[in-house]
Amino acid sequence: MDSIKEAFSKVKADISDIRESIRYQKKNANNLDNSDKDSNKKVVYIIGSLKNWKVIELAKKLRKEFPKWEVFDSWISPGPEADDFWRKYSKLKGQTYKQALEDWSATHIFDFDKTHITRSSIVVLYMPCGKSGHLELGYALGQGKKGFVLFDKEPERWDIMYQFADGVFFSYDDLKSALMKLK
Repeated sequence: MDSIKEAFSKVKADISDIRESIRYQKKNANNLDNSDKDSNKKVVYIIGSLKNWKVIELAKKLRKEFPKWEVFDSWISPGPEADDFWRKYSKLKGQTYKQALEDWSATHIFDFDKTHITRSSIVVLYMPCGKSGHLELGYALGQGKKGFVLFDKEPERWDIMYQFADGVFFSYDDLKSALMKLK
């Protein structure tokens, strides 16, 4: 019983954070449209796993290297267990996976991520990463954005479909060189 209460308390806190994020988004909605900004300003969306906190280090390096660009990694702030807590919360509500995907708890997070991917001009998929990240990369590429993949090491399982990306890299320096060409 205590674990259910603890999980529910955590979910309530997460919902409070989501509500605050929605208030912020509504308040700043006019600032999300890149057409109002300097058309030369690049927005780089880092795609990654909630469990891969190296995303934050990559974003810090890119901010330092490209100070006039916006580097977006705020999606990682809920932490590595966010998806697990969402699942627990949804199950406690008695929802199926399909119902949970249609719930506010999922649609707001989806809209948050999609908004920032849509307003970006460049995306970097930082591996290792799961299905969500690959869907985000595909969406961005389908929108005509530049999309790159950065591996932290050579993968155990190879896949030819990474050729959809504008570049596949195994070092930060190689990624940085490709991004420099977009300045």
